[in-house]
Amino acid sequence: MIKCVAIDDEPIALSIIQEYCKRFGDINLQCFTSPIEGMACVKETLPDIVFLDIEMNSHNGVELAKVIPPETCIIFTTAYSQYALEGFNVDAVDFLHKPVFYPRFEHAMQKALVLVNAKGGQIKRRDTITLKVEYKTVVVDIDDISYVEAMDNYVKVHRCGLPTIISQITMKEMETLLPDNRFIRVHRSFIVSLRAIEEFSNRQIFLKNFDRHIPVGRTYTDAFNNLYNIFKQNNNKK
Repeated sequence: MIKCVAIDDEPIALSIIQEYCKRFGDINLQCFTSPIEGMACVKETLPDIVFLDIEMNSHNGVELAKVIPPETCIIFTTAYSQYALEGFNVDAVDFLHKPVFYPRFEHAMQKALVLVNAKGGQIKRRDTITLKVEYKTVVVDIDDISYVEAMDNYVKVHRCGLPTIISQITMKEMETLLPDNRFIRVHRSFIVSLRAIEEFSNRQIFLKNFDRHIPVGRTYTDAFNNLYNIFKQNNNKK
């Protein structure tokens, strides 16, 4: 479940964010028209994402953003486009200009989730990742993933003994989500789990429980061999 807080002194704006979060799915959202109460909630609960209006009657959102914990992603929402540069200067993930429409909201959420997963990995082991599948948000267990395959503007996540997942995300974004000590990109179209490898050569990889082989691109050969040897040595020590 993604923890979010929305702070905006306009109730209508909050109701739109609330509706969009329900549509996106798997979000626990708390809304506040009072910046003071909202910031107290942020400090206490440490949400993954904060939706923050910039120009409120009593407070400026850019100034509030400066005291939000760095682990929390900020998405600014405002009717005043002149504040966009200021917003990005405080490392905001995105800037939503009112009135906000759902496709733009969804795009901002996808950007934020990449960072949420990446930041979480710096603090604790990333056992799961969150992917958008059609109109739903799906939590995927990392241990189930054998390999990831590029497919135009989507990726196919192949899991051992489980249905394949298709998500609209780039391979570069997928690399960011997966822990780099357990997964490696071996081709422009493939990322593989080191745990799933059964046999390999400089040119191809055979995975456990899969009939197909995965090609190793020329530019990825050395990196793959080095990482796999380290992974194998660490496992032998256990």
